[in-house]
Amino acid sequence: MATKIHLGSRIGMGCWAIGGHFWSGETPVGYSGADDSQSVKTIHAAWDGGIRLFDTSAVYGAGHSEALLGEALSGRSEAIVVSKFGHSFDPVSRQMTGARFDPDYVRWSVAESLRRLGRDCIDVMLLHLNDLAIEDAAPAFEVLEQLVQAGDIRSYGWSTDFPPSVEVFADRSGFSTVQHAMNVFFDAPSMCKTACDNGLAQLIRSPLAMGVLTGKFSDGRTVPADDVRSVPADWQVYFEASRARSDLTRQIDAIRDLLTAGGRTLGQGALCWLLSKGGDIHPIPGAKTPRQAVENAAAMEFGPLPESVMAEIETILQRPPEGEFRAR
Repeated sequence: MATKIHLGSRIGMGCWAIGGHFWSGETPVGYSGADDSQSVKTIHAAWDGGIRLFDTSAVYGAGHSEALLGEALSGRSEAIVVSKFGHSFDPVSRQMTGARFDPDYVRWSVAESLRRLGRDCIDVMLLHLNDLAIEDAAPAFEVLEQLVQAGDIRSYGWSTDFPPSVEVFADRSGFSTVQHAMNVFFDAPSMCKTACDNGLAQLIRSPLAMGVLTGKFSDGRTVPADDVRSVPADWQVYFEASRARSDLTRQIDAIRDLLTAGGRTLGQGALCWLLSKGGDIHPIPGAKTPRQAVENAAAMEFGPLPESVMAEIETILQRPPEGEFRAR
């Protein structure tokens, strides 16, 4: 039976953006505009707003996100920290250097994450390779089970959009969590059912569609060329030619009044939509400024959208079928 884990707060803070730039060859895979002093203030603002759940990865900023998070959370033992492994990197050049998931690498990577974070134990350690084959993932999870027993991690899971992959490992005693994409534009009924059937916590990636659901890109502004959202990747479906997709901004306009019910901002409404989907669902929106962190945290005070609002949104949205499972 999978471990039940308390994740500290219904909404967390995603820490991809605060890691700053890193690269895969000449392709940017980080967010632009991060400032270290602002990032630490942002984490503190999230904490003051009631957020206790923080999601990072070894690869974000080539280790920089973990180090910043460790600095900002020093002395805050109540923090719930989630990190990930699977993408190797050079911290000097900030270049990704390929997928690694062999047992020796897993042990080394977890030890390095503990060092950067300045923690004795990581609450959840996730495999960060979305579509890794089940037979390749199995040895990595064996190591993670050993690390639970050793006290280096409390539990583990997988950041993946493939429900059948989760099903294979969900009954392991230390497997507690699945992280997957989900937002107003993309419901994830199959993964939600898999998680619920197996008693797994759900960490929600892209809860604000990489910022599109805040509405700030609806004016046609572009993201910088050194930002991951400028990249025409097949998993990145929210931006085209560095601008928010026009069909998505039209859908935002169509449901704006519903998402902003009760005085919510657009982004808060999108987070509250997710909160309405189940008690074990934890959106982890990113933030680079204290203002963003405060706004995200305040969504917890509003709580889930009313059932009538949720139902009306479904009558308006033109959401495509879930389709075949793929990395998102």
